[in-house]
Amino acid sequence: SQKYTAIGMLGKATDTLDATGKVTEEKPYDQITKGDLENVLQKFTGDIMQVPPLYSALKKDGERLSTLMKRGEAVEAKPARPVKVYSLSLQHFQPPLFTLDVECGGGFYVRSLVSDIGKELSTCAMMQELTRTKQGPFTLEEHALYEDKWTIDEIARSLEHCTSLLSGEPAHKKLKTEHPGETAVSC
Repeated sequence: SQKYTAIGMLGKATDTLDATGKVTEEKPYDQITKGDLENVLQKFTGDIMQVPPLYSALKKDGERLSTLMKRGEAVEAKPARPVKVYSLSLQHFQPPLFTLDVECGGGFYVRSLVSDIGKELSTCAMMQELTRTKQGPFTLEEHALYEDKWTIDEIARSLEHCTSLLSGEPAHKKLKTEHPGETAVSC
């Protein structure tokens, strides 16, 4: 599973569902209370259906939807699909901003969640910021190596620690590269 901390902004929607996009809608949000937000989160916990964003890495005819969209090609919305939300909680609410902690399974889009929460509250919302705090066995708190520690020894120690966590998996996976016959090796 993956864990994220997301900051959402009420009252604004964008075409990409995040701060990089063009604003497509603005709606009032002052009627929304912290209680309203917390109640809505229950609807998005567990096994839910989610429509993936149009601007995404999903592919159509081998090309990313986001690439097609930027070229101005019409892209049909993908159907809703089942996704898993293990936990969802509200950390801060300072209108228009709200901070969520999300633990979810693969294929889940946090920006779709933020947008859906906005709609559920009869306004709109977009994702302002996203931080991934856990990926598989790795957590930001325990396994991130901050810049002041980028020394050969610290990096070696960190790699050793991470490799031991992954010992269940093969250390070298072959990655597909653009050129057949060439293989990339990743740790």
